[in-house]
Amino acid sequence: MPQLRIALAQVNATVGDLDGNSDLVASWTERAHEQGAHLVVFPEMVLTGYPVEDLALRESFASASRTALSTLAARLAEEGHGSVAAVVSYLDLDEVGPRDAVAVLYEGRIAATQFKHHLPNYGVFDERRLFKPGRTLDIVRLHGLEVGMVICEDIWQEGGPISALGAAGVDLVVSPNASPYERDKDGTRLPLVARRAAEAGAPLVYVNMVGGQDDLVFDGDSMAVSPSGDVLTRLPQFVEHLTVMDLDLPGGAATTSGDVSGFAVRRVTLSSPPLAAYQPLAAPESDEPLPELAEMWAALELGLRDYVRKNGFTSVVLGLSGGIDSAVCAALAVDALGAENVHGVSMPSVYSSDHSRSDAEDLAGRTGLHYQVQAIEDMVAVFVSQLELTGLAEENVQARCRGVTLMGLSNQHGHLVLATGNKTELAVGYSTIYGDAVGGFAPIKDVPKTLVWELARWRDEVAAERGQTPPIPPNSITKPPSAELRPGQMDSDSLPDYELLDRVLDDYIEGDRGYGDLIAAGFAPELIDRVLRMVDRAEYKRRQYPPGTKITFKAFGRDRRLPMTNAWREGK
Repeated sequence: MPQLRIALAQVNATVGDLDGNSDLVASWTERAHEQGAHLVVFPEMVLTGYPVEDLALRESFASASRTALSTLAARLAEEGHGSVAAVVSYLDLDEVGPRDAVAVLYEGRIAATQFKHHLPNYGVFDERRLFKPGRTLDIVRLHGLEVGMVICEDIWQEGGPISALGAAGVDLVVSPNASPYERDKDGTRLPLVARRAAEAGAPLVYVNMVGGQDDLVFDGDSMAVSPSGDVLTRLPQFVEHLTVMDLDLPGGAATTSGDVSGFAVRRVTLSSPPLAAYQPLAAPESDEPLPELAEMWAALELGLRDYVRKNGFTSVVLGLSGGIDSAVCAALAVDALGAENVHGVSMPSVYSSDHSRSDAEDLAGRTGLHYQVQAIEDMVAVFVSQLELTGLAEENVQARCRGVTLMGLSNQHGHLVLATGNKTELAVGYSTIYGDAVGGFAPIKDVPKTLVWELARWRDEVAAERGQTPPIPPNSITKPPSAELRPGQMDSDSLPDYELLDRVLDDYIEGDRGYGDLIAAGFAPELIDRVLRMVDRAEYKRRQYPPGTKITFKAFGRDRRLPMTNAWREGK
């Protein structure tokens, strides 16, 4: 049977860095060529980074993208890699609008291009936005084999482009993707790829982006699947990786062109003669998806690392309260950036307990991060005295003095400030604007409070299993949470039990369930009234919160945006 050696290049591109991304493609194509690959497939929009959002509307950016593509094609040939067919996705623009496009670079030229119908400037693909038939589908003949191409959303569409390729006749389908991570997504991805391979009647090579981009993180998890649903290879999550594999393909695929299932099928010949028989490589190993908590930690770690580094920072600073949220954020930062690049600040007030100070110091000793104490008692006293503050105003000025302290250290030393709030607190407005909400990035913004505890326990267990010092102090995990803004204050004074609260929030936010649905789920009416009122009134706070890595289906600021001025109330 005809043979073909294929490379899956799971790489980490940066939005807007056309030169850097071109270097990335060139270096990984060289690696693929050195291993004898005939075809190398890169993720969706690898040349521009993804998602480009409103950059898609700039003619100057699209023009630069096209120029970079032509330059890259010539460069690959000049560097001796022109014989490798490189599948490279980029941004294009025509009379229809911005296009999510894929090209095949071969022998120094752009040998084939294919456009999606249109690229709206939404932030991330929503599977409800499926594209209608009508566009051209390219099938390239490489060494006598018919290779079909699809892009990103095409894989979600049953009876769509992949089905048309199968009807036209292909030996192989390649699918560049940029599918962002969210919890439990890998359980959806493999069955989806397997269904599309069956539709095509050919192996499907799915290559996904890896890396962080603003509040998104891409987990890789690229794969090749046979028409019968067998996994031929699966790449690791959250790391750049190159897998080179040999496929024995049946060859002799039908060669229908023209209109097929409403799509215009076009065939482009790169090379007709089949390859001479050669000794194939051993079948590559397949990586299994990470366990759930390890997967989420890896997503949060990579999202933080790439946000810091891609935005030109080298270090971060955060407040250490001795509580669970700041402890988890600190441990994530140390894992992502190294302890030498993490600065923790304890900022005790007159109401701070002894354990809040000792637990913060304990964490610093466990992780090795830079640690300092900046007491805010005198600052708070000036504000309270001069403005005659009492009650909530006095409590909030403590948080704001801490925010000013962190921002001052950021300005002085160039650190990026990390906000340490979790999703539960953001949901109910349990944060202080210009206080604990200050910062450039919020690592656990999309992590519910109960999950913060789970991750903390998991991270300590992993460290113990490795013979390392667990980074998070046991007391930070076990003690009752408190903001310590007044004597004896506990979170439970203002909020329902977190286990119960997170269950209500999961139904209301992730499930978009209304008042009647929550009653039917067994929640008490007074609890529903209380929680929904807090959530609905806090939208203005969420709009002002820093970005943070998305790991759930409904992340604030990315997937769920309600009007700030909004008189609608559930159950009224």
